[in-house]
Amino acid sequence: MNKLTWILALSLTAAGHAQEKITAIRSGMLIDGTGAAPIKNAVVLVQGERIVKVGAGLALPPDAEVIDLGGKTVLPGFIDAHTHITSQNGSERTIDRASATGADFSLVGANNAKRMLMAGFTTIRDLGSTGFADLAIKNAVERGDFPGPRMFVSLFIISSTGGHGDPTNGDNAFEETLSPNGVADGADALRAKVRWLKKYGADQIKFSSTGGGLSKGDNPQAQTYSDEEMRALIDEAHRLGVKVATHAHGTAGIKAAVRAGVDSVEHGIYLDEEACRLMVEHGTYFVPTLWIVDEYFDRYQIWKIPPYAHAKISAFIPYAKKSVDMAIRMHVQIALGTDAGVGEHALAAKEFAAYVRHGLTPMQSIEAGTANAAKLIGHYQDFGSVEAGKFADLVAVDGDPLQDIKILQAVKFVMKQGKVYKKD
Repeated sequence: MNKLTWILALSLTAAGHAQEKITAIRSGMLIDGTGAAPIKNAVVLVQGERIVKVGAGLALPPDAEVIDLGGKTVLPGFIDAHTHITSQNGSERTIDRASATGADFSLVGANNAKRMLMAGFTTIRDLGSTGFADLAIKNAVERGDFPGPRMFVSLFIISSTGGHGDPTNGDNAFEETLSPNGVADGADALRAKVRWLKKYGADQIKFSSTGGGLSKGDNPQAQTYSDEEMRALIDEAHRLGVKVATHAHGTAGIKAAVRAGVDSVEHGIYLDEEACRLMVEHGTYFVPTLWIVDEYFDRYQIWKIPPYAHAKISAFIPYAKKSVDMAIRMHVQIALGTDAGVGEHALAAKEFAAYVRHGLTPMQSIEAGTANAAKLIGHYQDFGSVEAGKFADLVAVDGDPLQDIKILQAVKFVMKQGKVYKKD
């Protein structure tokens, strides 16, 4: 390309941007996600996919398209840092997981993606799927095939043999044809598995450092990888520029993962004060997946939790609640995550109210599901708050969520990257 052609191309590009129409969103109040005081009579100016200006009573360009939300409160698009977009619980139409293919899971996930977007979640971090279905859904949403949140995918959960994430754990124990999967043992194999996942499109790595509740053949309190194995896995992921989340219930597994440099602890059922201090010292985020814990005994039959899992989960629910209370008291960084797929995707905003019940202020709860989650994912420069230069990810609700956090469960308006997907 010669110099004249290059200058012409730049000029045309600049002209195209200049011609993009300004959309002005007016509302009674704006909570911007940064923890700052709300802005009354707020205006957000959007051009293309991004916010260009935010303030109270801004003058509007003469040709601006105005979306007047009246007295509604505008917030950043919500972020769920722990979902399973291809999973379904018993309260929704379910598929037979024993016979389902990756294509089946993709179709289920497409429906769940729309549910989450309509609930106000413009970004999700998906932490484990089947048959590359999460990647297929992410790509389809990015192409515009159907509406859904911006997705950061993990593909498969890395698990030790017989651990939480081994697809043959406790079932089909002699059937080893479920491939590919995330099972790996030993430091070298774990490094190779991280590389393999990154190669095929993983945005972050998820591994299990302990057993789980819904997995049949393991112990939630048992550490399932050695300290050396965890260090190798996390080191390799960080060397490749991706973050690491760990499914962690037991105290020993939590501490080992934090010492090894994990970016977030998911669930954290058996925290103690030393674990909380370590998380504060290392800057490790805690993703409590709390609303399904708080409402478990009211909903486990609706969710069709199998008997073996019910026995394990029933035993650790009291510890999970105490752990969250302790983490909040000791100022561990919290990012919102729901484990959607165990709980209903459409009800994910219940997580905000759960944090307030356990000691966060409504503003802190909102930060957990906006700015904090964006920082955990590593893209706070693009989303997580309503600021100039960031993606125009906006939601609106009736009333003031600082007075009643449950209002966030009834989102009336959703915009993602400047496009309106819902306007009641």
